[in-house]
Amino acid sequence: MSTKLNEERAREQLIDLAAEFYDQFAGGEIPHMTLPTRTKSNIEYDPDSGVWVYGDRTSTRSANSVRGARKLLKAVYTIEFLADQLDQGRSSTLRELYYLSESWDNEEAHFSDQDESNQMIEDLEIVSEVTREDFHMRPEESGATLMGPLKLREQTRRGEREIHCQKDVGEGGYQIPNNPDTIEFLDADIDFVLCVETGGMRDRLIENGFDEQYNCLVVHLKGQPARATRRITKRLHDELDLPVVVFCDGDPWSYRIYGSVAYGSIKSAHLSEHLATPEARYVGIQPSDIVEYDLPTDPLADSDINALESELTDPRFQTDYWEEQIELQLDIGKKAEQQSLAANGLDFVTETYLPERLDQMGVL
Repeated sequence: MSTKLNEERAREQLIDLAAEFYDQFAGGEIPHMTLPTRTKSNIEYDPDSGVWVYGDRTSTRSANSVRGARKLLKAVYTIEFLADQLDQGRSSTLRELYYLSESWDNEEAHFSDQDESNQMIEDLEIVSEVTREDFHMRPEESGATLMGPLKLREQTRRGEREIHCQKDVGEGGYQIPNNPDTIEFLDADIDFVLCVETGGMRDRLIENGFDEQYNCLVVHLKGQPARATRRITKRLHDELDLPVVVFCDGDPWSYRIYGSVAYGSIKSAHLSEHLATPEARYVGIQPSDIVEYDLPTDPLADSDINALESELTDPRFQTDYWEEQIELQLDIGKKAEQQSLAANGLDFVTETYLPERLDQMGVL
């Protein structure tokens, strides 16, 4: 579907939602909005799409309480703002929406903090079945980048531009736009996609020429990956039929970074089919690597232990591989960063660790 058609559909869905509230009023019904419960216990595996989605549990935002009425009032004001924004061909950030609400003529419609305005946009995505990108809402810049043998065409306000993600960019790479669906892949001499958590490791791979030596597209996740990063990763897999591997630190928070790429996140489970790449595989750092390579480590903090135990009950991590690795980590009581591989030399990660792991996985 074209960007223009997406925008038209987004506006229609918003207006329909506002009209539904009006019809509830007119019919003598208390206005309400029903949403899936966004908790770990309400996500389930969808075998058809291979991703994790919300289950059947729901919660209702209803005007039968003062708190519920305020939430619906804020929803109506937000719908009006988004529809006007689409009419004008403008866009705004999630942060700007929070501040913009201060100018609305009803104080009860003002958001108390950005978490509340962020959740409102997520709620409207779910009930309208339209993504925030089509609402022209964007986060603050994530700075995530691509580096590798990929030529693409990007739609910008200044027209189309063609970019090669090695030849036409500096050492920093090509910055992923907020809406990667404006990108067209033109030519790709890529064997696999390597998603990397940290900037230091991303820079090490590029400096050592890993992208050139192995025809690899390096995607810098920049910590917990933004939706745009997960979306372009999924498109690279689905449209170019490329293997995707994820390279993170060896701790429970980094496993969740991998999980958000492969399984989708609880917060955005309504978009799992749009964002998640269930075929993505974890290349490391593994707890077994800590033992095998005798890597420098830090002890697990209480919060790490709690997070690992939580992952053992998380349906997205209930596989033989993850249960074995997490149990091992709890047993050894240690965690390690990607950069700990440098204890074996600056070239160890590109000459030994990654080639061996990727060969074991059948990627190379």
